[in-house]
Amino acid sequence: MDLFTSSTILAPIPVADGELSFLEQLPLALPNDEVLARLIAETAWRSDTITVWGKQYPQPRLTAWHGEAAYAYSGIKFEPLPFTPLQQVLRAAVEAASGRRFNSVLLNYYRDGRDSMGMHSDNEPELGPEPAIASVSFGAARTFVLQHKATKQRLRIALTDGSLLLMAGRLQNNWLHGIHKISRFAGPRVNLTFRYIG
Repeated sequence: MDLFTSSTILAPIPVADGELSFLEQLPLALPNDEVLARLIAETAWRSDTITVWGKQYPQPRLTAWHGEAAYAYSGIKFEPLPFTPLQQVLRAAVEAASGRRFNSVLLNYYRDGRDSMGMHSDNEPELGPEPAIASVSFGAARTFVLQHKATKQRLRIALTDGSLLLMAGRLQNNWLHGIHKISRFAGPRVNLTFRYIG
């Protein structure tokens, strides 16, 4: 069954020292709430401890790594699990929309507003010098914060249910990004960041 409908071109977001583009709704034949429920139920989520500046902290969200290659960041080593059928459908839709190829995906499960992601760059050597990372979100909207490493300029983008954000070019070299905790109620959210590991 073909679960995605057609390719769509992402709209560029003007940004210095990198490439950023956004699509409000990834075209899928499945409703977003069904995708979210299946991602939560079908994923073998793990809770890890991360190492930041030599100190260990519990990671404030659940994660999973699927695809064709191992991956490591902040002291965590991921051996890949195979893509699930739903992940394969989402990967095909993301590749059609972005015109890029991806062989791995990091899934993040934000259970509520207290779950977060600290400011960082995805600049691990195995991603290459100018990695393309496609970020797809399902569930509650959260604000994605970017900060330029040199100028400290900040951008804020609402990652809404079903949206696709593509980061590429020199963005990871020049910008940090993250998801802050929020005090108000926020429902569950699953984010998939598709990558190519060389």
